[in-house]
Amino acid sequence: SDIDVVYVAVRHDLHEQIYTDVINAGIDLLAEKPFGIDLAAAERIVSLINAHGDLFVRCSSEFPFFPGAQAVIGLAQAGVLGPIVEASSGFSHSSDLDASKPLNWKRERRYCGEAGVMNDLGLHALHVPLRLGWWPQRVFAVLQDLVPYRPLPDGTTGRCDTFENATLLCPVEGPDDPFPLSLSMKRIDPGQMNTWTLGVMGMAGGAHFSTRYPKTVRRMRIEGKDQVWQEVEMGSQSVFPTVTGAIFESGFSDAVQQMWAAYLAERAGALGGRFGCATPAEALDAHRVVAAAMESYRRMAAIELLPRVSHSEGNDAPGSRLARRQEPGQPR
Repeated sequence: SDIDVVYVAVRHDLHEQIYTDVINAGIDLLAEKPFGIDLAAAERIVSLINAHGDLFVRCSSEFPFFPGAQAVIGLAQAGVLGPIVEASSGFSHSSDLDASKPLNWKRERRYCGEAGVMNDLGLHALHVPLRLGWWPQRVFAVLQDLVPYRPLPDGTTGRCDTFENATLLCPVEGPDDPFPLSLSMKRIDPGQMNTWTLGVMGMAGGAHFSTRYPKTVRRMRIEGKDQVWQEVEMGSQSVFPTVTGAIFESGFSDAVQQMWAAYLAERAGALGGRFGCATPAEALDAHRVVAAAMESYRRMAAIELLPRVSHSEGNDAPGSRLARRQEPGQPR
């Protein structure tokens, strides 16, 4: 084929068919989240990927490639924050705050999926926790349908039958003691235009990053008896070095390019130990958490999750090489 890689960004109800077509065509894929309209669709997609073991497939997730996000991830991985007390990850905006906004596909179950905002934004909140090995033991979910009807083009109103907001509380088995992981996904968060956050608090310190303040990482250190909050100014450098001077700020368009660099480097077997794109297994795990959240909402109870399947070996290991080996300079 003259085509090496296809990037697919379509409605959730179209994911399975188009991803299937690309995979069966023998073409590498960068796929948009949530990787299928529901858990069953995601399972079928991942099963097909595993049957085509010579293909390289990853899922789009840009925000962890902000320099500030990478700083927090690095601190968590290094263990310098001490035993974890609590952690949080979320993505929220105010896209649906205007109740007069016309109905669109993300507010219709048949197109977006029953999970609504958790399909739309779930992987944004779960990519880093899953990469850090934070697998929820249980999930308790609070879901909100705040604007049940919206205008249609003909002047009537249509039913918005998906959730705008989701707040999940998840106990995680840490290396020391269990800790609470708070996950938030919101399409109606007054005061937030478009904000991704990541925070970790430990017994020896903490760190927090928000795209609301993209140049700043907040650090908490223990100095004697003082608990000191500091601000660390972040420059432009992230996972891959760039020609842009290190003193300049980074934005979403930079994170997108970093994600693409990670995709292409890993596809070429050159990622090394650097942070990589979300894997199909991580997208599937995100669906498992979302499915448990839906069950929690229906039963008004915390839902236990089965132990996470290890993805440290084989095709889905972050940083591994999935694509067929090729000679340098030779097209696929």
